[in-house]
Amino acid sequence: MKDYKILFLSVAIISMAFIDSCSKESDQSGKAAKDPDWERGRAVYVANCVACHNSDPSKDGPIGPAIKGSSQELIEARILRSSYPPNYKPKRTTKIMPQFPYLKSEIPYIAAFLSNGHPSSATMTQ
Repeated sequence: MKDYKILFLSVAIISMAFIDSCSKESDQSGKAAKDPDWERGRAVYVANCVACHNSDPSKDGPIGPAIKGSSQELIEARILRSSYPPNYKPKRTTKIMPQFPYLKSEIPYIAAFLSNGHPSSATMTQ
């Protein structure tokens, strides 16, 4: 019986720590998280980008580099053409990123999410 009490207490403590860290994460994103364009961009990023880039876009992923703060021009070039804008110096020399033409209409939203937590100044048109 004593083992069950210890197990229950351990699970409760871990759960509380997890819930606390989740609420802190949402607090850190602050005002931008309430922006529907930012939220949509975050959803598209999570669904399409985290396999190669980190779930935290400010950190390098297992394959792709950190991309937080990337310009909409860079995001568009990479997603649609697997290229770089003129005069851009890549962080990595690999050419592993494929094209994602089906994300064309989502680029402004991805840019809003990656713009350091602030809604993109670009017009959100499709």
